[in-house]
Amino acid sequence: MTANDIITIPNPLLRERSKRVGHIDAEVQELAAGMISATLDWEAGREHEFGAALAAVQIAKPHRVVVIRNDFDHKEDQSFSVFINPEIVKAEGEPAEELEGCLSVKDIYGSVARYPKVKIKALNLDGRPVRVTATGFLARVFQHEIDHTNGIVFVDRIEDPHKLFRLESNGKFTPVNPDKAPAQS
Repeated sequence: MTANDIITIPNPLLRERSKRVGHIDAEVQELAAGMISATLDWEAGREHEFGAALAAVQIAKPHRVVVIRNDFDHKEDQSFSVFINPEIVKAEGEPAEELEGCLSVKDIYGSVARYPKVKIKALNLDGRPVRVTATGFLARVFQHEIDHTNGIVFVDRIEDPHKLFRLESNGKFTPVNPDKAPAQS
């Protein structure tokens, strides 16, 4: 799969709940490999961004499968972990806002409130149960991707249009609605 397989808003599939995976077979393994390939291909064409994760629905496969990069700090590490039927079983702390982007929302970032710590349960590609306690950016990524499996895109969580920004070709962010931005004091 390539970056061209990644669907973007307003594709209605992004607003639908994904189906649980009942059986992990070669098709699911191929799906996960294709998701990783599409993410890396997308990243190859983006000078100022990296592919942190992808949900299967983003390649028009509405299954509860998520791939998450193993190392967010080193772009040359292109390994990912696969989470099947991921669920947040516990969220902790006070939600904090930070900028998020999405492979399905081209060049738009927004300030989204997320919990700083979440506990996740899922299955790995071998069908074994996995439990993860995620903090910081990894917690944010899990929440973002699990939202995708529930038909929620990060922009759905932003009510204030002043919290939306466009990533320009020079790597700088500009307000999406600069004429409506609040006056700076």
